[in-house]
Amino acid sequence: MIALNEPVPQSRGFKRVLNQLDMTLFTVCAILVIDTLAASAKVGVSSLAWWIITFVFFFVPYGLIVAELGAAYPGEGGIQQWIRRAYGDKWAGRTVWYYWVNVALWMPSVYILFAGMFAQLFAPEMSLWVKIALGVFMTWITVGVGIASLANSKWVPNIGAVVKAAIMLIMGVAGIWIASTRGFANEMTLSTLTPGWDVGLAFLPVVVYNFLGFELMSGAGEEMENPARDVPIAIVVAGLAIVGFYLLATFGILVALPVNEIGLISGVIDTVARLLGESQLAKTATVLIGIGALYTFFANMVTWTLGANRTAQAAAADGELPAVFASLHPTYQTPVGAFLWTGIVSTVVIVLYGFMAANAEDLFWSLFAFSSIVFLLPYLLVFPAFLRLRRIDAGTSRPYRVPGGMGALTLIATICVLFILQAILFFVWVPGEPVDWSTAGPILGGVVLTVLVGEVILALQTRRKGA
Repeated sequence: MIALNEPVPQSRGFKRVLNQLDMTLFTVCAILVIDTLAASAKVGVSSLAWWIITFVFFFVPYGLIVAELGAAYPGEGGIQQWIRRAYGDKWAGRTVWYYWVNVALWMPSVYILFAGMFAQLFAPEMSLWVKIALGVFMTWITVGVGIASLANSKWVPNIGAVVKAAIMLIMGVAGIWIASTRGFANEMTLSTLTPGWDVGLAFLPVVVYNFLGFELMSGAGEEMENPARDVPIAIVVAGLAIVGFYLLATFGILVALPVNEIGLISGVIDTVARLLGESQLAKTATVLIGIGALYTFFANMVTWTLGANRTAQAAAADGELPAVFASLHPTYQTPVGAFLWTGIVSTVVIVLYGFMAANAEDLFWSLFAFSSIVFLLPYLLVFPAFLRLRRIDAGTSRPYRVPGGMGALTLIATICVLFILQAILFFVWVPGEPVDWSTAGPILGGVVLTVLVGEVILALQTRRKGA
């Protein structure tokens, strides 16, 4: 564990190219995701209530906690720096392994969705293996963009945030218009809005998942112009925008499509087509919106790889992960080693899971659930680390502090952990139903294998450091 009287690590020579607007748009692009909108809407009309409940009891406290940590510990690596100072190198390495590898595991599901939507728009007869080939191609385009200078690559998420907001705004406004003129595809009553303990909760973890990512921009802490000032402001502005757009878009889906007709891959395009109508102009607009949605999937992956690979590079530079992750591009100072390994892992996973899935929708959900559980694991440490740093590192300046005493802070951190735990549970078990091991088995097997691989890597790294 690093000594608590150590200063926050000094800059390693990165250029400070992220201003407050960049950070806000980066965060919006990271958290505001179109690819899982249909999955969250599958909860049904009560998903609107779940969005609000999750916003109040999880998203707000989570955002405030990350605002404090990001402003107090603005070094490159973000979450890696926080866990390292709270629990030491080994737990930091373990956390960053989960954080980094989940992106490489998530990328295949996003690009299978990308390929499925591309086929829906332009090539309905596209086979599963052609979709997989398209997913591999997009993976390496993402790697190439990530290795470019941050001053240039930051424009991908910046534009992505605007496109996402525009698509969700169109879906929401069109939904309001259709609801007022034609009515709802689903019954909207107090009873249907009330959350219940039923099979719809199988998709509730997606609501939690869709709210995660505030800490991602702190992975580039040394590339921000003024993190102590800008991180809290970016989180507040982005957070309010995100919940508004999520509610609008989910409302639009539920106005347009009966719950049993919402497809995990086709749901967004089906919604837009239903909302805009059958005229030639509407069909053209649907295609254009579909192209915009395809761009947002690409922007998602660029955004998350930009943050996660910088976090992995910082961990490797501190000796917590293998040195291959520490290599930087000689000109752009970008984490070229971490990006290349992201591409390799993603390619292998997308091909392997291709042999296990009957169709693209099965492949999407298996990959998504598997990578999401891995993604959730680091958050089980973030909230305890926040409490521990408040106790043992009180001397560090905190430009922003979450209000309240330790009792209140412990309560909100515990609630956040419980939200993460229920999300992990519901990814493999549908409430009220027996466990479907044909689905849960491969998901849990992938998670266990990922954890074991991480433990082997950490053990070897510890041995090298001790040699």
